[in-house]
Amino acid sequence: MRLLLVEDDLKIATFISKGLKEAGFVIEHTCNGNAGLQMALTSSYDAALIDIMLPGLDGLSIIEQLRQRHIKLPVIILSAKRSIDDRVEGLHAGGDDYLTKPFAFSELLARIQALIRRASNTPEPTGIKVGDLSIDLLKHSVFRSGQKITLQPREFSLLEYLARNAGRVVSKTMIMEHVWDYNFDPGTNVVESRISRLRDKVDKGFDTHLIHTVRGFGYVLKDN
Repeated sequence: MRLLLVEDDLKIATFISKGLKEAGFVIEHTCNGNAGLQMALTSSYDAALIDIMLPGLDGLSIIEQLRQRHIKLPVIILSAKRSIDDRVEGLHAGGDDYLTKPFAFSELLARIQALIRRASNTPEPTGIKVGDLSIDLLKHSVFRSGQKITLQPREFSLLEYLARNAGRVVSKTMIMEHVWDYNFDPGTNVVESRISRLRDKVDKGFDTHLIHTVRGFGYVLKDN
């Protein structure tokens, strides 16, 4: 997936870019509104993240010009403005979603994924299968080779996150922000501890292990 980021706050842009690259996205960033419009007009993206207050052309003007040209690029507006009127103005300008700063990266990622699904008319799955592992997202039940696996709520959330990213390496930072929803502390071993417990329930007693460690990067759920 290829995303356009138009954000003039370099700290925020670095934070977003780093997290999205870890999640497997390709990011193209500019801090200037005029450049952002040109990039959106001349290149193909799956979605765009656009700040409102920008040097050059402001974010709402970028979106309005895209819509006037009938470009249906999905857009999430990023803004420090929190009032209902500001959100309404952004959506009326043609934005598809509105996220106020500061925000948790896990929320941004979830909104991007939901926006791309809506744009591609891809329905939200009710279940996930990885090899002989089956996860029912509605009943919060897990089976492997027909054998029921009982998980605690946090363990289920962790397995669901790994399964939604099956075949893709996810970092400890991504896991912490998605499953625990707070900033990653490199000094804690909570991720390693939970992964170990999850392995005992999901992999122990089976010939094929599904949860793999990729040293220096993170973890991946795959059946080969």
